Amino acid sequence: GAQGIADGYPTRAAWNADASAGKVSGVLWRAEIPGLGHSSPIIWGDRIYVGTAVRLSGKAPLRIGYYGDVKPAQDNDEQKWMILCFDKKSGKKRWERVIRTSKPLTERHEKSTHANTTLITDGHRLIAFFGSEGLYCFDLDGKLLWTKDLGVINNSWHGIGWGYSSSPALYRDRIVLLCDDPKNPFVAAFNLSDGKELWRTSRKGASEGSWGSPLIFNDGARTQVVTNGWPYVVSYDLENGKELWRLRGGGDIPIPTPFVADGLIVVSNAHGGKAPLFAIRPTAKGDISLSEGATSNESIVWSVPNGGSYISTPVVYAGYIYLANHNGVLRCFDFKTGSKMYEERLGQDSSCSASLVAADGKVYCAVEQGVVHVIKAVPKMEVLAKNELGEPCLATPAISQGVLYFRTSGSLIAIG
Repeated sequence: GAQGIADGYPTRAAWNADASAGKVSGVLWRAEIPGLGHSSPIIWGDRIYVGTAVRLSGKAPLRIGYYGDVKPAQDNDEQKWMILCFDKKSGKKRWERVIRTSKPLTERHEKSTHANTTLITDGHRLIAFFGSEGLYCFDLDGKLLWTKDLGVINNSWHGIGWGYSSSPALYRDRIVLLCDDPKNPFVAAFNLSDGKELWRTSRKGASEGSWGSPLIFNDGARTQVVTNGWPYVVSYDLENGKELWRLRGGGDIPIPTPFVADGLIVVSNAHGGKAPLFAIRPTAKGDISLSEGATSNESIVWSVPNGGSYISTPVVYAGYIYLANHNGVLRCFDFKTGSKMYEERLGQDSSCSASLVAADGKVYCAVEQGVVHVIKAVPKMEVLAKNELGEPCLATPAISQGVLYFRTSGSLIAIG
């Protein structure tokens, strides 16, 4: 999960989706998405699914860029949460469902939304989880199969509500949710068929907050649930929720999602003076925290003390790991050794929240300001193109059969 790679088809390097910036090119279609959400598009077959939250009293505020304010947005009035389904080839809306209409139960950051989480599907069922607003299961035609209320989940920082953003994870017949409300943090597994809770493990003392999604990974011997967190990154047994290993030493606002590349578990986070990047063996057990000054041990193949990303999840592609940051810096490391290949600025107004994706020898970095930097996947910085989307972009793009799908603040755009 969360690997972000879609090879096998040629993908476009240059386009323009902003009519105000010149002649539009490379756009196959553009569909309007109501409301505001950072819910990334997912694709199954010939359909695209996405979630959103629509403010009923007017446009919801969104503040992008690199700034230090932590105050919540002023839009806790009535909203409606929706799921939309689009045709992949034409962009035509196939169906939409309003799943809840109410005032939000928690606040959100000005850069956040009330619909941050990405949907998941196994090809039969579609799962949506919006934190305090509930867990929902649909069939692929939008019929509600079941729903579950988990109560208020206030993902906050020092009491300031920033909004829920941990997308659900799915493995076979189990859904896993990471709910790091500092007052009652927990990770839990649910039955896909009916929503029955199978186990719940408290994260008190392990994590005071996390905004990343859980990774489910079967290494052949066991199935792990790996969770970013602070003060500990923790792995749990999917079967029963028991802790397998933990790692201390990360940043205190963990957002990127752990993922697996070349058989290693990759974890990154930042803030509070720390920004590590870890490559971890799946056989890890117990406390695998590094000793003072060390960058590796029996369980950690390599680590970089200050190479991690704050919000965006990195991508490992063609032997290298690429990371983009909220301050516009792009880094590249050799994935076998952790050696830095380069560290370059993308330019002014290049704050990156979307996770990186890769295809056809290229790394795609969509920044909040609505520009997509296309980087050649080589160990030396080479920008192939800078492409306009015309609207802010904080959601991670999807790639299918050589077509790139970008969810912006108001649209879903197909590039090919």
